[in-house]
Amino acid sequence: MSLPVMSSAYLAQLQEFERKILSNQTKIEAWFRQQWAQHKPPFYGSVDIRNAGYKMASIDMNLFPGGFNNLNPNFIQLAAHAAQDAVERSCPQARSVLIVPENHTRNTFYLQNVYALANILRSAGFEVRLGSLNPEITEATEFETALGDKILLEPLLRTRERVHLADGFSPCLVLLNNDLSAGVPEILQGIVQTVLPPLHGGWTTRRKTAHFAAYDQVAAEFAELLGIDVWHINPYFEQIGGLDFQEREGEDALAAAVERMLAKIQAKYDEKGITDKPFVIVKADAGTYGMGVMSVKSADEVRGLNRKNRNKMAKIKEGLEVSEVIVQEGIYTYETLDGAVSEPVVYMMDRFVIGGFFRVHEGRANDENLNAGGMVFVPLNQAIPVAGAEEGSEERCKRVFAQWDSLGVPQTNSANPDCECNRLYVYGVMARLSLLAASLELVQTAG
Repeated sequence: MSLPVMSSAYLAQLQEFERKILSNQTKIEAWFRQQWAQHKPPFYGSVDIRNAGYKMASIDMNLFPGGFNNLNPNFIQLAAHAAQDAVERSCPQARSVLIVPENHTRNTFYLQNVYALANILRSAGFEVRLGSLNPEITEATEFETALGDKILLEPLLRTRERVHLADGFSPCLVLLNNDLSAGVPEILQGIVQTVLPPLHGGWTTRRKTAHFAAYDQVAAEFAELLGIDVWHINPYFEQIGGLDFQEREGEDALAAAVERMLAKIQAKYDEKGITDKPFVIVKADAGTYGMGVMSVKSADEVRGLNRKNRNKMAKIKEGLEVSEVIVQEGIYTYETLDGAVSEPVVYMMDRFVIGGFFRVHEGRANDENLNAGGMVFVPLNQAIPVAGAEEGSEERCKRVFAQWDSLGVPQTNSANPDCECNRLYVYGVMARLSLLAASLELVQTAG
């Protein structure tokens, strides 16, 4: 399977952008090294990217990635090296990690993610155990994952200022794979152990608009570095608060914001000679799992929402009510796999790219949210074309792995500017810009 097919209408613009990135690779990598010397990256993260050919940008950054099970296991050693670096940066003497997962134990695919994450850390040489916040877990309990693997969840306990398990297991690093949508539990407040990502990175306090405000800074500096229009890598956005979708409060303010955003995008389209119809994404300013998201092309679409759409927008994960939204410029996805729209999702640990996948959805259009029921995942590296159809799977895996260096940077092929491996590098650059923005965001929003 090859990389997604880019629409022929926009392929030339994409290739021009890729050439700009590739011709500045040395400058870009030096710039990233300088940035990481000044800013500590989050422990891990995943970035959703949309590619319209004439525009490629991050549209979301998740600090608590839940799809490690969708990464190709052939990259486990690359991820393990990144994990070693990430842990040692926080706890230089650490030998163990305590993972705190989400509470939804019935989602076997999420449990597979936990299994995969734990496996990466174990491959990095750490003892890993799972401490659950779920009140139903009162003793060590084994669960089966979607692929039949087993994980052991143990109740998380606290003594004075440390959390631990029943036998006293209490490492210096507590790794959250729980986005704290339901709030910061008391058991984690004020402990002396290092908690990563930090508690204020959870959706209790984090806002997407704070991330994209930080991204504005990063994108502007990067665009200046390359001499490009920052719009090509940065979506417009605006925050609207004071909403109550059930009671239709704030409806007019939201409609006015949509109208402003559509006019702003249209002006840019006119400037660039783009004939697409502008659209915006309205989504909860806090939250994940693709909940509380709608795509609109007219202000009238957010006025007088029917009951179904009001219910869809009113509450997100953990039943939290939505009172603030981000109105974000919509970016078309003109990449398709087997005729279905797709978008790349890139996974990082510390400052390293460790893989990713394409989110593919047959039932969605190129202007819609793909993070919805019916989506499927195709690991990024499985989609890298390799020469020699006669090669066996083991040889192909070796060749695929060789396209990534020891720093988790996708390798490029300057001799062949049209090589599809080059697009992986561009994805990695876009993702690392968002990761850098997250590092600024976490500092700026710390209490």
